[in-house]
Amino acid sequence: MPLIELKELKTYFYTEDGVVKAVDGVNFSIDEQETLGVVGESGCGKSVTALSIMGLVPMPPGKIEGGQVLYYRDGNTVDLTQFNPKGREMRSIRGNEIAMIFQEPMTSLNPVFTIGNQIMEAITLHQDVSKSEARKRAVEMLDAVGIPLPEQRVDEYPHQLSGGMRQRAMIAMALSCNPSMLIADEPTTALDVTIQAQILELMDQLQEDFDTSIMFITHDLGVIAEISDYMVVMYLGKVVESGEVHDVFHDPTMPYTQGLMESIPSLTEATERLNPIEGVVPDPYDIPSGCPYRTRCPYEMAICRQKDPELEPVGEGHESACWLHIEH
Repeated sequence: MPLIELKELKTYFYTEDGVVKAVDGVNFSIDEQETLGVVGESGCGKSVTALSIMGLVPMPPGKIEGGQVLYYRDGNTVDLTQFNPKGREMRSIRGNEIAMIFQEPMTSLNPVFTIGNQIMEAITLHQDVSKSEARKRAVEMLDAVGIPLPEQRVDEYPHQLSGGMRQRAMIAMALSCNPSMLIADEPTTALDVTIQAQILELMDQLQEDFDTSIMFITHDLGVIAEISDYMVVMYLGKVVESGEVHDVFHDPTMPYTQGLMESIPSLTEATERLNPIEGVVPDPYDIPSGCPYRTRCPYEMAICRQKDPELEPVGEGHESACWLHIEH
């Protein structure tokens, strides 16, 4: 059963220089207890998609221009885009039923409050428990995410913890109310590879323990391969390929996905040069006509300059948006 389903979601930013279509007709779903990996270069709309789900898009200049974010809970379906982002309904869901871990914990944690106070605030805001019970729960969550001496750490401030410890504390805070879904926005980018591996292993274990669905945003395909069941590839605010991780990795059909795969360093062929994708993501104020990837694509055809391809099936549960695979 789907837990979250995005249907033609559009989130635009209106600026003095023009309109930025940060999310432009995105469709995908996340099932219960499933991990969906969302990958793409910077500026492709991954984080704005997450913020749209959470009702955290800054308005103005941002605005959800269309589409739906359907949330299935207790046999009912609600459209999160219809809630006032500052209203009671959305605040009761945000942090309680759908939680988010941000990329840099030092900028997300409040430096003047202890780790314990910040976790306790999330618990008491959404659950009818006493302060002593909230503190006990905070200690339990710090222990659950592998922080040593949790009874001591609960009274420490963010600057007293290492980067990996702060990220674990953020995960503890996000999971403190046992949410149905966890959105992780590049939670391992600022960490070294050893700590990154520990955090990924921790999230995999916590998903089993808490039966939580995860939307994992990253630019690292290695992380996607390790943690995700399904994956979505985004480019300039659109989904250009999606499917089971195994299918997309072994048979990428969109040239952008192929380029991302070819740019991954190989441990077995370390002497070979990497094949980076030529060029950069186009200016969002001046998106090319037709297929937005055509200016960097080695297979550009005449139709690519005229029409933007839609997602079409290229296998069971595997879709790609490329004119190479569409009859025209």
